[in-house]
Amino acid sequence: MLGAALVPAAPALAGPVHPWAAPPVNSCGETGFDPLARQADPMPGQPQQNPAIKIPVPYPQLVPVQVPGPKPDNTRIDSVALPADPCANPCPDVRSETPTPTPPIGSGSGPALPQIEINPEAEPIPIPVPGGDGPDPQPAPVPDPQPATPGPAVPAIAAAQADSVELVNQVTGQGSLNRTDMRWSVDGTDLGLMWENKPGQVAVVFGDTFGKGWKPVGAGTDQQEWRSNVIAYSSERDLSKGLVLDDFVQDRRCHAAEILDSRKVKNFEHTTIPTSGFAIGDRQYLTYMSINHWSRIPGMWWTNLGGIAWSDDNGRTWTKSQWARWDNLFGLGRFQVATMVPQGDYVYMFGTPNGRLGVIGLARVPAAQVLNKSAYQYWVDGVWTPAEGANELLATPLVSGTASELSIRYDRESGLWQMVYLDVVRGQFVLRTAAEPQGTWSEPVSLLSTEDYPTAYGGFIHPWSTGKDLYFTMSTWNSYNVYLMHAKFK
Repeated sequence: MLGAALVPAAPALAGPVHPWAAPPVNSCGETGFDPLARQADPMPGQPQQNPAIKIPVPYPQLVPVQVPGPKPDNTRIDSVALPADPCANPCPDVRSETPTPTPPIGSGSGPALPQIEINPEAEPIPIPVPGGDGPDPQPAPVPDPQPATPGPAVPAIAAAQADSVELVNQVTGQGSLNRTDMRWSVDGTDLGLMWENKPGQVAVVFGDTFGKGWKPVGAGTDQQEWRSNVIAYSSERDLSKGLVLDDFVQDRRCHAAEILDSRKVKNFEHTTIPTSGFAIGDRQYLTYMSINHWSRIPGMWWTNLGGIAWSDDNGRTWTKSQWARWDNLFGLGRFQVATMVPQGDYVYMFGTPNGRLGVIGLARVPAAQVLNKSAYQYWVDGVWTPAEGANELLATPLVSGTASELSIRYDRESGLWQMVYLDVVRGQFVLRTAAEPQGTWSEPVSLLSTEDYPTAYGGFIHPWSTGKDLYFTMSTWNSYNVYLMHAKFK
């Protein structure tokens, strides 16, 4: 299955900790997914899962790969208004019925003896061959190295204290508030990173996405309408109602379009995963990582590069920069999984290496030079250091310990920075706060535990959060869908 490395390490004491409850049902009577760890259904005669332990047996497969390859498919259609009845099927010719979801592992389906299956698995060996038109060449930015500038850390501030953290709604998939499976062929997906793309509207980008035929657990296959990423929009200000999606960018009726293309060849470029987004004026930016392959070791993957793409049509089509990219030479790249945040005259880039066990580095660039890699400065030992030589590899770790799936926000009301990420060692989503992006950052505050939400990952902050009400998305591997969470602070 694709993306298997996205499963975070389960804590040693993980297990059902909440009483059994029936799966949730949306207002249309469609059954959704409960992400909480539940005790087994106490009613006798309930069907039990029979999970399979699949033992992969790899075999080599030569795969010709055209280089430079085809241009991206930017086919787009204008959206058609959804039916007035929210439970009506907008495309009965595309999706005739809503399937009953298979209860994901960890949802309280009860114990069952696993089966052992031998699973032959092709291990592609890419063979480059000439072919494809490739993207149009982009002019190189004019070199503009920035001088070294002191940037010392400021004293730490008191850590915020969470009063409560609650599930608001299931955002995607079968039985969700948004009915994304029936409306846009988004049955299984993850991440849900967000930014305010224009006043009154938030862009929501998801990772590997699967449609008709997908079933939990985990990601699907290339036979299930696989798209490496999709984008939706939301305008609902009252987040207590949930993360309400108004529309997706579509390439055909009731089908969300892939916005950042990928070659979909393991060991070459398996997929392209967005990691953050932001807007400067009318231009949208998206950071992404090009995945070479997912590792068999949970929480690890190998990237080709981390890069930046831009859009001048509000996210309908995107162009990958040929210059703003950080190649993963020998697996040492520090900014493979990047999160970028504009504030003041700069855009700050927080990054980790590929996988879930890297430290956080920091860089900044003048807001007008986002696509000019020579204009970046890396925070090294209290100095904003020019982008020269190997300086990007020397970026000083911002906090102790490892982090993954960074989400960072500047709260204008309080003038403070908020950072949410998954700490796989703790088995927790944590929040840190700082007065400046280079720190000093507060001690981590737990938001949720993977004991309660097995296989949870992600943790992307909604831009309309406040210092007292922090809303963030959470993905879970067992249901492979996205949820909105709400943390209240004292």
